[in-house]
Amino acid sequence: MLWPDPAQHDRLVEIRDNLLARIVEAEREGWLGEVEGLQSSLSGAQEKLAQLGRRPASRSVIDL
Repeated sequence: MLWPDPAQHDRLVEIRDNLLARIVEAEREGWLGEVEGLQSSLSGAQEKLAQLGRRPASRSVIDL
């Protein structure tokens, strides 16, 4: 599995927060198609953040 870079955590949080604000605006303005697209992007950002939370603490080298 390709894990997100832990150094990008703060950026992912910023993206998530921005998407949440844009969803509120789109809902307020009645832009239903925009809401759907933003929610899809939000799901992706949240999944990447969740992956960071599940990431193994360290990578081990395994001799084959």
